[in-house]
Amino acid sequence: MTIRIPAIKVLLLPKDTNAYGTIFGGVILSHIDLASAVEARKSAPHRYVTKAMREVEFHAPVFLGDIVNFFTETTRIGRTSITVKVSVEAERWGAGEGERVQVTEAEVVLVAVDQHGHPTPIRREGSSNS
Repeated sequence: MTIRIPAIKVLLLPKDTNAYGTIFGGVILSHIDLASAVEARKSAPHRYVTKAMREVEFHAPVFLGDIVNFFTETTRIGRTSITVKVSVEAERWGAGEGERVQVTEAEVVLVAVDQHGHPTPIRREGSSNS
């Protein structure tokens, strides 16, 4: 069994909830964005901006007090962009036992930018792209 380590792990608080007591989808999207940037920085130490977030479909709600794990995996490295898959899982703690629930997943495309905000190569010219 492989041990998965989340790129980020958060405990969601009352400020993150809607009128129904569940966590706003936008809060989850914000954390997906952060987790993808953490993953991208493993490939190369650039500043990254989000170009696209694809196929975000929520399968289960996140409740106040859930611990939410954002697992990441780089799926593609292009010349100036990186594609990261982010898988979101909530840990629920009812009756003293933890339950893990798959909340959503997303594919995030990030672009490396220079100090002027222009796309820049992820790897220096002449180095190998894998």
